[in-house]
Amino acid sequence: MRILLDTNVVLDVLLKREPWVSEASAIWQANDDGRLVGHLMASALTDIYYVARRLVDREAARAAVETCLEAFEFCPVDRHALELAHLHPGADFEDNLQMVCAEIAQLDAIVTRDPDDFKVATVAVLTPAQILAQLS
Repeated sequence: MRILLDTNVVLDVLLKREPWVSEASAIWQANDDGRLVGHLMASALTDIYYVARRLVDREAARAAVETCLEAFEFCPVDRHALELAHLHPGADFEDNLQMVCAEIAQLDAIVTRDPDDFKVATVAVLTPAQILAQLS
């Protein structure tokens, strides 16, 4: 299964955010084990760096980016994707961009803690618990 991970799910692992770190870590482990292929939007790395730098420090933020580069595949964010996201009927531009990237890359699902933000997605939207249930 090829999935797009919402940035928050990745941050849950990197920043050990409770109560979500356990499920997010299990998804990350499934990626490492080859039971799924995790993707991120390329632009998510700037968000990951920014959040980690503000909450931890610059070196930890750089390490977080390196960890993601080693762990995941990346969906490009180009003008075409940005234009499609701008025209997308969803209410949030970043969520629209994630939906568009998942569609363009023909991914099987988006994994997010906030499925209500993805009601207009044309690919499956799963919570961390739902993807873990599918993997077991």
